[in-house]
Amino acid sequence: MKKRILNLIILGFIVAGLTALLPIPNTVKAVENQPMLLARNNVWSSASFPVERFQRYTSPFGYRRSPTSGRLEFHNGLDIAAPSGSYIRNWWGGIVIKGGDRGACGTHIIVKSGSWRHSYCHMKGRVQKINGTLYMVDRAGGIKIAKGQQIPAGARIGRIGMTGRTTGPHLHWVLRHGNNYVDPAQVLQAMYSKQKVSNTSNIKGSQRIQIKLEESKLINQQ
Repeated sequence: MKKRILNLIILGFIVAGLTALLPIPNTVKAVENQPMLLARNNVWSSASFPVERFQRYTSPFGYRRSPTSGRLEFHNGLDIAAPSGSYIRNWWGGIVIKGGDRGACGTHIIVKSGSWRHSYCHMKGRVQKINGTLYMVDRAGGIKIAKGQQIPAGARIGRIGMTGRTTGPHLHWVLRHGNNYVDPAQVLQAMYSKQKVSNTSNIKGSQRIQIKLEESKLINQQ
Protein backbone atom coordinates (compact mmCIF):
# COMPACT_ATOMS: atom_id res chain seq x y z
CA MET A 1 0.00 0.00 0.00
CA LYS A 2 2.81 2.40 0.97
CA LYS A 3 4.65 1.51 -2.23
CA ARG A 4 1.54 2.28 -4.28
CA ILE A 5 1.10 5.67 -2.58
CA LEU A 6 4.79 6.44 -3.17
CA ASN A 7 4.44 5.56 -6.87
CA LEU A 8 1.40 7.85 -7.18
CA ILE A 9 3.32 10.72 -5.56
CA ILE A 10 6.26 10.20 -7.95
CA LEU A 11 3.86 10.07 -10.94
CA GLY A 12 2.29 13.34 -9.77
CA PHE A 13 5.68 15.06 -9.72
CA ILE A 14 6.46 13.75 -13.22
CA VAL A 15 3.15 15.04 -14.65
CA ALA A 16 3.62 18.41 -12.95
CA GLY A 17 7.12 18.65 -14.40
CA LEU A 18 5.96 17.83 -17.93
CA THR A 19 3.14 20.37 -17.67
CA ALA A 20 5.57 23.06 -16.61
CA LEU A 21 7.74 22.34 -19.66
CA LEU A 22 4.88 22.70 -22.17
CA PRO A 23 4.72 25.98 -24.09
CA ILE A 24 1.84 28.18 -22.98
CA PRO A 25 0.21 29.67 -26.10
CA ASN A 26 -1.80 32.88 -26.00
CA THR A 27 -5.30 31.46 -26.30
CA VAL A 28 -8.77 32.71 -25.56
CA LYS A 29 -12.09 30.85 -25.35
CA ALA A 30 -14.29 32.39 -27.99
CA VAL A 31 -17.53 31.83 -26.07
CA GLU A 32 -16.17 33.85 -23.17
CA ASN A 33 -14.72 36.70 -25.17
CA GLN A 34 -15.19 38.66 -28.37
CA PRO A 35 -17.06 36.17 -30.61
CA MET A 36 -20.18 35.94 -28.42
CA LEU A 37 -20.18 39.72 -28.01
CA LEU A 38 -19.99 40.12 -31.77
CA ALA A 39 -22.69 37.50 -32.28
CA ARG A 40 -25.07 39.50 -30.13
CA ASN A 41 -24.21 42.59 -32.18
CA ASN A 42 -25.29 40.88 -35.41
CA VAL A 43 -21.84 40.63 -37.02
CA TRP A 44 -21.65 36.86 -37.57
CA SER A 45 -24.73 36.95 -39.82
CA SER A 46 -22.49 37.92 -42.77
CA ALA A 47 -19.67 35.44 -42.03
CA SER A 48 -19.06 32.40 -44.23
CA PHE A 49 -18.29 28.75 -43.50
CA PRO A 50 -14.76 28.30 -44.94
CA VAL A 51 -15.01 25.01 -46.86
CA GLU A 52 -17.19 23.76 -49.70
CA ARG A 53 -18.00 20.03 -49.92
CA PHE A 54 -17.42 19.69 -46.18
CA GLN A 55 -16.77 16.13 -44.96
CA ARG A 56 -15.76 16.25 -41.29
CA TYR A 57 -13.60 17.91 -38.64
CA THR A 58 -10.41 15.90 -38.35
CA SER A 59 -8.43 17.64 -35.61
CA PRO A 60 -9.64 20.17 -33.02
CA PHE A 61 -7.95 23.22 -31.53
CA GLY A 62 -5.63 22.61 -28.56
CA TYR A 63 -2.98 20.14 -27.45
CA ARG A 64 -2.75 16.86 -29.35
CA ARG A 65 -0.35 14.13 -30.38
CA SER A 66 1.33 15.07 -33.66
CA PRO A 67 0.11 12.76 -36.47
CA THR A 68 3.62 12.74 -37.95
CA SER A 69 5.99 12.72 -34.95
CA GLY A 70 3.73 11.46 -32.16
CA ARG A 71 4.95 14.23 -29.87
CA LEU A 72 2.61 16.43 -27.84
CA GLU A 73 2.07 19.76 -29.61
CA PHE A 74 -0.23 22.76 -29.60
CA HIS A 75 -2.59 22.67 -32.60
CA ASN A 76 -3.46 26.32 -33.19
CA GLY A 77 -6.44 25.83 -35.51
CA LEU A 78 -9.25 23.57 -36.67
CA ASP A 79 -8.70 20.96 -39.41
CA ILE A 80 -11.63 20.67 -41.83
CA ALA A 81 -11.53 17.77 -44.30
CA ALA A 82 -12.95 18.01 -47.82
CA PRO A 83 -12.13 16.31 -51.15
CA SER A 84 -8.95 17.54 -52.82
CA GLY A 85 -9.75 20.49 -55.07
CA SER A 86 -12.78 21.65 -53.05
CA TYR A 87 -13.01 25.43 -52.84
CA ILE A 88 -12.13 27.38 -49.71
CA ARG A 89 -14.15 30.51 -48.92
CA ASN A 90 -13.06 33.60 -47.02
CA TRP A 91 -14.62 33.56 -43.56
CA TRP A 92 -14.90 37.31 -43.08
CA GLY A 93 -14.24 40.34 -45.31
CA GLY A 94 -10.76 41.85 -45.01
CA ILE A 95 -7.40 42.48 -46.63
CA VAL A 96 -4.79 39.87 -47.58
CA ILE A 97 -1.69 40.63 -45.50
CA LYS A 98 0.44 37.58 -46.35
CA GLY A 99 0.82 34.76 -48.83
CA GLY A 100 3.33 31.94 -48.68
CA ASP A 101 4.09 28.45 -49.94
CA ARG A 102 6.75 27.16 -47.53
CA GLY A 103 6.88 25.53 -44.12
CA ALA A 104 4.37 23.31 -42.35
CA CYS A 105 1.46 25.48 -43.52
CA GLY A 106 2.32 24.95 -47.19
CA THR A 107 0.58 27.28 -49.64
CA HIS A 108 -1.44 29.71 -47.54
CA ILE A 109 -2.83 33.19 -47.16
CA ILE A 110 -3.61 35.33 -44.12
CA VAL A 111 -6.52 37.79 -44.14
CA LYS A 112 -6.85 40.66 -41.66
CA SER A 113 -10.35 41.76 -40.63
CA GLY A 114 -10.05 44.54 -38.06
CA SER A 115 -8.52 42.94 -34.95
CA TRP A 116 -8.96 39.46 -36.45
CA ARG A 117 -6.50 37.50 -38.56
CA HIS A 118 -7.55 34.28 -40.27
CA SER A 119 -5.13 31.87 -41.94
CA TYR A 120 -5.85 29.20 -44.55
CA CYS A 121 -3.21 26.44 -44.92
CA HIS A 122 -2.40 23.46 -47.19
CA MET A 123 -3.99 24.98 -50.29
CA LYS A 124 -3.20 24.14 -53.90
CA GLY A 125 -1.04 26.53 -55.92
CA ARG A 126 2.04 28.58 -55.11
CA VAL A 127 3.21 32.13 -54.55
CA GLN A 128 4.49 34.17 -57.48
CA LYS A 129 5.77 37.71 -57.88
CA ILE A 130 4.13 39.41 -60.85
CA ASN A 131 5.13 42.99 -61.71
CA GLY A 132 6.50 43.45 -58.20
CA THR A 133 3.36 42.17 -56.42
CA LEU A 134 3.10 38.84 -54.60
CA TYR A 135 0.21 36.61 -55.67
CA MET A 136 -1.11 33.27 -54.47
CA VAL A 137 -1.82 31.54 -57.77
CA ASP A 138 -3.84 28.37 -58.42
CA ARG A 139 -4.40 28.49 -62.17
CA ALA A 140 -6.29 25.20 -62.37
CA GLY A 141 -8.77 26.54 -59.83
CA GLY A 142 -9.01 30.02 -61.35
CA ILE A 143 -7.51 31.63 -58.23
CA LYS A 144 -5.15 34.62 -58.29
CA ILE A 145 -5.02 36.63 -55.06
CA ALA A 146 -2.63 39.52 -54.43
CA LYS A 147 -1.10 40.66 -51.19
CA GLY A 148 -3.02 43.82 -50.22
CA GLN A 149 -6.19 42.74 -52.03
CA GLN A 150 -9.59 43.29 -50.39
CA ILE A 151 -11.54 40.02 -50.12
CA PRO A 152 -15.27 39.92 -49.24
CA ALA A 153 -16.78 37.28 -46.95
CA GLY A 154 -17.70 34.14 -48.85
CA ALA A 155 -15.32 34.74 -51.78
CA ARG A 156 -13.43 31.73 -53.10
CA ILE A 157 -9.79 32.16 -52.08
CA GLY A 158 -8.24 28.77 -52.81
CA ARG A 159 -8.71 25.02 -53.01
CA ILE A 160 -8.10 22.14 -50.64
CA GLY A 161 -4.68 20.62 -51.25
CA MET A 162 -1.87 18.77 -49.49
CA THR A 163 0.96 21.29 -49.45
CA GLY A 164 3.12 21.62 -46.35
CA ARG A 165 2.96 19.12 -43.47
CA THR A 166 -0.25 17.16 -43.83
CA THR A 167 -1.43 13.56 -43.89
CA GLY A 168 -4.54 14.15 -46.01
CA PRO A 169 -6.51 16.81 -47.91
CA HIS A 170 -7.91 19.37 -45.49
CA LEU A 171 -7.95 23.04 -44.55
CA HIS A 172 -6.00 24.03 -41.45
CA TRP A 173 -7.93 27.13 -40.38
CA VAL A 174 -6.42 29.46 -37.77
CA LEU A 175 -8.11 32.41 -36.06
CA ARG A 176 -6.39 35.08 -34.00
CA HIS A 177 -7.90 38.07 -32.23
CA GLY A 178 -5.13 40.53 -31.44
CA ASN A 179 -2.26 38.37 -30.16
CA ASN A 180 -4.54 35.55 -28.98
CA TYR A 181 -5.43 32.33 -30.73
CA VAL A 182 -9.17 31.63 -30.76
CA ASP A 183 -10.82 28.21 -31.04
CA PRO A 184 -12.51 28.23 -34.49
CA ALA A 185 -15.06 25.65 -33.31
CA GLN A 186 -16.39 28.09 -30.71
CA VAL A 187 -16.59 30.83 -33.34
CA LEU A 188 -18.55 28.58 -35.71
CA GLN A 189 -21.02 27.71 -32.95
CA ALA A 190 -21.56 31.41 -32.22
CA MET A 191 -21.80 32.15 -35.95
CA TYR A 192 -24.40 29.47 -36.67
CA SER A 193 -26.46 30.48 -33.66
CA LYS A 194 -26.69 34.05 -34.95
CA GLN A 195 -27.20 33.09 -38.58
CA LYS A 196 -30.15 30.84 -37.75
CA VAL A 197 -31.85 33.79 -36.06
CA SER A 198 -31.04 36.57 -38.52
CA ASN A 199 -30.84 34.88 -41.92
CA THR A 200 -33.51 32.19 -41.88
CA SER A 201 -35.76 34.05 -44.31
CA ASN A 202 -32.86 34.66 -46.72
CA ILE A 203 -31.39 31.14 -46.83
CA LYS A 204 -32.72 28.45 -49.15
CA GLY A 205 -33.83 25.16 -47.67
CA SER A 206 -30.78 23.21 -48.87
CA GLN A 207 -28.44 25.79 -47.37
CA ARG A 208 -30.25 25.69 -44.03
CA ILE A 209 -29.94 21.89 -44.00
CA GLN A 210 -26.20 22.12 -44.75
CA ILE A 211 -25.67 24.63 -41.92
CA LYS A 212 -27.51 22.37 -39.49
CA LEU A 213 -25.50 19.33 -40.59
CA GLU A 214 -22.21 21.17 -40.21
CA GLU A 215 -23.23 22.50 -36.80
CA SER A 216 -24.35 19.12 -35.50
CA LYS A 217 -21.11 17.47 -36.66
CA LEU A 218 -19.11 20.23 -34.99
CA ILE A 219 -20.92 19.86 -31.67
CA ASN A 220 -20.76 16.05 -31.74
CA GLN A 221 -17.00 16.08 -32.29
CA GLN A 222 -16.19 18.42 -29.36
